[in-house]
Amino acid sequence: MDNPKNLFYSKEHEWAHINDEEVVIGITDYAQSQLGDVIFIEFPEVGTHFQKGNVFGEVEAVKTVSELYAPLSGTIKEVNVKLDESPDLVNTDPYGEGWIIKIIPDTIDEKKLLMDSSSYEKLIEN
Repeated sequence: MDNPKNLFYSKEHEWAHINDEEVVIGITDYAQSQLGDVIFIEFPEVGTHFQKGNVFGEVEAVKTVSELYAPLSGTIKEVNVKLDESPDLVNTDPYGEGWIIKIIPDTIDEKKLLMDSSSYEKLIEN
């Protein structure tokens, strides 16, 4: 499984790419492989605020439906509208074109509660 070292990870299998003004969020390569072929993403509305750990949407796959959990608190800045037409981008490019939302974080300090890539790899090995 691919787990880029520059990202942070939640135990619910979301990833977060944190930069100064926004956080890009998606699901991990491991998560998409467990779900199977993604056929639909339910997005939150832009401007909605979520606390860390809150459900912000759903991923519907051939095998199952899975809730998406906010790895950090913040306000939705943008949703990946490409996924409306091509939800399979979550399967083929989970860390690139398959990103799900961008948020304006309340605080970057919450990243201390997330895992780095090596900690996340240990989680999925168990």
